[in-house]
Amino acid sequence: MSSYEGKQDHIPSLETPTIEFFTNVFQNNEYTINFSIPEFTAICPKTGLPDFGTIHITYIPLEKCIELKSLKEYILFFRNIGIFHENVVNKIVEDIVKSIDPLFLKVYGDFNIRGGVKTTVERSYKK
Repeated sequence: MSSYEGKQDHIPSLETPTIEFFTNVFQNNEYTINFSIPEFTAICPKTGLPDFGTIHITYIPLEKCIELKSLKEYILFFRNIGIFHENVVNKIVEDIVKSIDPLFLKVYGDFNIRGGVKTTVERSYKK
């Protein structure tokens, strides 16, 4: 059994800041929105040291678009959270889908080298 067993079970239900939205006034057009967040920070759940990375978000909106200030506040929330890279990406996908219900979403986490290991995590959602 892993020494981490059960220590990340709370992540799916972790209460995060609301990702706000605005109405997509170009709903009749399919287009792609890309965000790059190069200053992502969270805490390594093993060492308590900061983890750094870049989060890339690509989505095709339907009725709603992500409001940027609320996305920035949402991302800053992770700065004090002990969380695995895999869980970061999955949590972001779940929260964005809950907020705006896009036609398509891809979140790609490109995390800095930690302990000699480079990690990238990608998850896609399609309606």
